[in-house]
Amino acid sequence: MEQARHYICPSCYSQVPLGHKFCGKCGTPTPFAESGAQVKYFGAMQVPGRARLIIIRGEEMEGLSFHLNAEQHPVGRTDGVILFNSDPWVSPKHANFYYREGKLFVRDENSTNGVYIRLREPIILNPGDLFMAGEQLFRFELAEEIEDIPDGQDTYFFHSPWEKRTFKIVQILEGGIDGIQVHDKGGELTIGRDDCDMNFYDDEFMSLRHVKIKTVGQKFELEDLGSKNGSFVRIRGEQAVLHGDYILIGKEVLRVEIV
Repeated sequence: MEQARHYICPSCYSQVPLGHKFCGKCGTPTPFAESGAQVKYFGAMQVPGRARLIIIRGEEMEGLSFHLNAEQHPVGRTDGVILFNSDPWVSPKHANFYYREGKLFVRDENSTNGVYIRLREPIILNPGDLFMAGEQLFRFELAEEIEDIPDGQDTYFFHSPWEKRTFKIVQILEGGIDGIQVHDKGGELTIGRDDCDMNFYDDEFMSLRHVKIKTVGQKFELEDLGSKNGSFVRIRGEQAVLHGDYILIGKEVLRVEIV
């Protein structure tokens, strides 16, 4: 109960007692002294074995806590018990957190923008998988097989030098439009703010070398390169959630804590 009565500092993630004007560790001002904001509860206290979600960053107030003490916890913009009314990237009915056999799961409820979970370790990518690095959204695809054949007069089309590629990464822009497309070099491709195969100099949430995609045998692996803000991959259907996981729903970054 004592742990649930603390505000989480968005700068250093330390616990700050409600009502305190500043974080005792880093000095960051808290919103509670002036706004009177309160922690939201689903139940009188955090039950052992149950989880809570803490807003780390997003359109809603950072530090707010949601206790998952029931069996089902629908999330949405207008439909659910956890509502993000101010986030236009959250679907009316977006996701659901629920328990099965004592474990916490999250399920995408056919939302427009999906549910993303932060990478803990390298994972295998499949064609069509979506992932985020910094504020950029990407899609993984296999490279197209191109056959260089002449026209009807046995003349070949003049083109830039071409090397065999195995996959490509496609940046997704507003409205789902394809942006930059880059193929791998020798089975690898890096994304970051500078000195990578795909560079995003103006993305302040992107680390210098943020994430790498590489060929491993007949498979393709996505690996976070120790970035500050992490890399997130969109789940397919449902996925088990562990203590310390970070979930992205709309623009809301949620940390999972399980007693």
